[in-house]
Parts: sequence; C-alpha cells; structure tokens
Amino acid sequence: MGPMSAWRADRHRAEQTIGRGTFVPLVFQPGEAFQFDWSEDWATIGGERVKLQVAHTKLSHSRAFIVRAYPLQTHEMLFDAHWHAFRVFGGVPGRGIYDNMKTAVDRVGRGKQRDINARFKAMASHYVFEPEFCNPAAGWEKGQVEKNVRDARNRLWQVMPIFKDLGELNQWLEDRCIALWSETAHRASSGTVADAWVAEKPTLMTLPPAFDGFVEHSKRVSPTCLITFERNRYSVPASFANRRVSLHVYPEQLVLVAEGQTVCTHDRIIDHSHRKPGKVIYDWRHYLAVLQRKPGALRNGAPFTEMPDIFCRLQNHMLCKEGGDREMVDILSLVLHHDESAVLRAVELALEAGVPTKTHILNLLHRLIDPKQTDHPEIDPPDALALETAPKANVDRYDDLRQAGGKRNAS
Repeated sequence: MGPMSAWRADRHRAEQTIGRGTFVPLVFQPGEAFQFDWSEDWATIGGERVKLQVAHTKLSHSRAFIVRAYPLQTHEMLFDAHWHAFRVFGGVPGRGIYDNMKTAVDRVGRGKQRDINARFKAMASHYVFEPEFCNPAAGWEKGQVEKNVRDARNRLWQVMPIFKDLGELNQWLEDRCIALWSETAHRASSGTVADAWVAEKPTLMTLPPAFDGFVEHSKRVSPTCLITFERNRYSVPASFANRRVSLHVYPEQLVLVAEGQTVCTHDRIIDHSHRKPGKVIYDWRHYLAVLQRKPGALRNGAPFTEMPDIFCRLQNHMLCKEGGDREMVDILSLVLHHDESAVLRAVELALEAGVPTKTHILNLLHRLIDPKQTDHPEIDPPDALALETAPKANVDRYDDLRQAGGKRNAS
C-alpha cells in the first residue's frame, strides 16, 4: 500500500470513529425544559400544494411533542406557536432550549453571549421561562426536537389528508400528536410518552393568559383610506385618512390602532405568489363619512360593490329617482348608530312592502329596535284603499291662507 492509499485509509477510519463525534446523553428533570425548532414541509390546502413553516415543541423529560404549521417563520407566528404548545402541555417548563434563530436572537456573541430580541424576551418574561441558546452548529444540544423533526415527516406529513384551510390542518396535527403520545414508548422509563406527560404535568408552571404576541408597524393612511402591508391594501375609517396609525400584526389578523383605541380589524391575507397583483380589502363602512360629503361617489365607488345584497337591491331602487343618492347615503349611515342586522331587516321589510323609502325604513327600524306591545287589532285594508300616488309636500297653500287671513284683518 502506497503512502497516499495509507493516508486515505487512515482518514476513512477516523471519519468512522472519532470523526463522527462523541456525545454525552442528557437527562432532564420533570418540568425542567422544553426544546423548540422550525422545519419546512409541504401540505395540500384548498386544493393547492403549499410550503409551510412548521414549529416543533417538545418537553425534554416526558418527550411529549406538538407540531403546528404556519405560512411564515416570523415573530407573531413564533409567539402563537409557544402559546398553543403550552396550552396543549397544560403548563410552562422552567426553560426553553433554542438554536440561534433570527426571530429570537438579534446577534450571536462569544460563547453563550446573545443579544436577545426585545419582543422575544417580553414573551419569555410573560410565561416566566428562561431561554437558553445552543452553540452555533451544535444541534445535538437540542437533539430531541431535532429527531422529532425527522420523525414527524414519516409519522405526520407523509400520511396526512387534504385540508380546506390551515386551521383544519393544525387541528389535525394537534389531535394526531396527542394520539402518538399513547402509541410511542418512552425510552427512559416504562410506559408511553402519554404516561410520562401525565406524571410531568403537575411540575409545570401554571399557564398564564396568552401573550399578546403582535408585531407593530407604523403606517400612514393614504387619501383613499388605505394602508399597505405585504403587497396587499386594507381600508381604514375615513376619519384617519392622511394620518399615521399603528398596525398590530397577528398570525391571522391585522388590528389598526390609533390614539390608544382599536380603529378596525381585517383578516390577514398571506399569498406567497409574487406573480399575482396584491389584493385590496375594503370595508364599505369605512367610507360612509366620505359619502356624506360626496353622495355621488356611491354610484361607482369600489368599496360599495361589497355591500350586502339587500343594500344593493335598495340602491337599484334609490338611484332611479331624483335625490336617491343622498337618501341612500342616509340609510347606509344608519349602521353607524344601530345594529346592522336590524337595519338590513328594516330594508328587507320595506322592499317586500314595495315602499323602499327612507321614511318608511326609519319607521320600520324604530319598531324593530323598540317594539312596543299594543292591543290594536291587525288591519287588513282592501285593495281599493291602497295608495297609488304618494302625496307631495306643498307649502304654497299655507301662503294662500296667510294672504286670505291678511285680507280679513284689513277689512
């Protein structure tokens, strides 16, 4: 064997022995710690193959685990994953073991020195656990959850059905994880993972209310009453146009806040495709203040195409007559002061009666809001008494009476 062959043989031998690394088995006390990690997997949601960011959380003692899927790997998703994990576990362990993920660590220093993200630190303080971060490229320091990522692909992702939405997928994942606890033997003790979790649960810290895990952005509302987030635009009440508001981002919801009060909320739209144009999400109620000044905008205003069908039917009646724009705006504005379902019912009754006027709708609305019991019998007038032509207001006759009265006084 030549020198080169001998060197290759020695190198191969080293890679198969000391080069593979040596490790010390870890033991955790009940309630001592949990491990957390992210992975990427695919699922079919709503008939479309979707790439997901998957949060894995595992109790280090009992090895009970929970898996939850998200569209993004961001702060608000991370906070939500912790809440659902602690909720399923029934409490909070004393410390959490992480790698140096960007959603938790702003900067990795020497040794164990870390600049922890302020919002992540706030979440850890809320649940009263101590975060601990592995050394760079030292995945074995949280080897349980690393193994859980590999096992989950065989036990969960390769056998899962098709789901209509992300919520249905996460409910299936939660139910399946809990079922696997009873099917999986605990390596360090007799019994299953479920048995070990039952014994560990009393040692966990009491679960507090969920951490308000939003991410805040400052946004300026455009003159068209819109703010932009993630390529989509969302409407804001017109009174905040051209002003700054605070946007609180949650995994499934966007909350607009101004002057310490919640201004409005929207369901969050997350679309990974950059080929499609961004969407515009209107709430037609946000533009009622503008309509009161510019009632003509009702005819072609984009936000008003999303009104309830009852209002659209009424609009078709109103816009056919003079002054119908203004009268329609006054009726729509009723939702700012009364329950919207009551206003819709009043409009529906007016349309059924064939009298879709502002006065009649107001009368019906007041009856619905404040129904008073009366002993008056119901009257069913004959068709001959039905009003065919609505009377018109005419104040000229009052002038005639005044002139006639003046002549009598003069005589």
